[in-house]
Amino acid sequence: MTEQRRAALMPVLALTAASILWASAFIAFKLAFEAYDPMFVLFGRMFVACVCFLPLLGRFRAVSYRAGDWKPILLMSAFEPCLYFLFETTAIKNTEASQAGMIVAMLPLMVAIGAHFILREKVSRRTMMGFLLAVCGAALLSLLSTATENAPHPALGNFLEFLAMCCATGYTILLKKLSARYSPLFLTATQALIGCVFFLPLMFLPGQKLPTEFVAIPAFSVIYLGAAITLGAYGLYSYGVSKIPASQASAFVNLIPVATVIMARLVLGEVFGLGQYLASGLVLAGVFLSQDGGGKAKATASA
Repeated sequence: MTEQRRAALMPVLALTAASILWASAFIAFKLAFEAYDPMFVLFGRMFVACVCFLPLLGRFRAVSYRAGDWKPILLMSAFEPCLYFLFETTAIKNTEASQAGMIVAMLPLMVAIGAHFILREKVSRRTMMGFLLAVCGAALLSLLSTATENAPHPALGNFLEFLAMCCATGYTILLKKLSARYSPLFLTATQALIGCVFFLPLMFLPGQKLPTEFVAIPAFSVIYLGAAITLGAYGLYSYGVSKIPASQASAFVNLIPVATVIMARLVLGEVFGLGQYLASGLVLAGVFLSQDGGGKAKATASA
């Protein structure tokens, strides 16, 4: 394999691995929530990620900081992990992991539209039509969902997951701009640190309980979320976004709903009904419709 082909393949492999890891995060959240409250899970996840970054502190001292960049870095971290995880954890408490994974399928279209206005990446009319179809599918998925013990308010949960995708859109666009000046590891470590500070006081809010015992599977799920997802998935995604256009990178998120449905079936025993399969088909059809050759974005102003 030539050096040029290897360089082109690396972002693809990184983004594929990141998407599969993110799909597993929905399952890990569900398992963690069986014993621990959401704010502790979120803080624990950020704390584990920060611990994982400690051996790399020496590398960050060589980072060349540009004056004023604290504003986009802080805004990027506010979008994700702070607001994103608040919306997503509440969503997963109210809907099934597989349904939340389906809502994620809309992210590439949302990023493409956001990148069109902010990064000046081209977006075709077909992409816009695909976005509308996917939104209709997501709405239908929520309407056809029924409450269960593990998903007491699926419509609310799916709407909150949509808000999480809005945050992820802002995060991806800011990440694309910042990755021209900072390494993926530095940006991921900054997110983890800001997230840790943000979620620490939230553990003491009324209604939140601190852990009183060690429960193996939920505890290891928190560790997995911090090490494999926050450190691994975000690091891989940041690397991929730094190498290719934002809208093209976000297309790999299409792997998440498929992987989530499979994992949710195998690990959590979740099953879709016929109407939900049809609604999910609309979401995926909208995503597929948007992926035409003319609609593939090119980063004309990504720095």
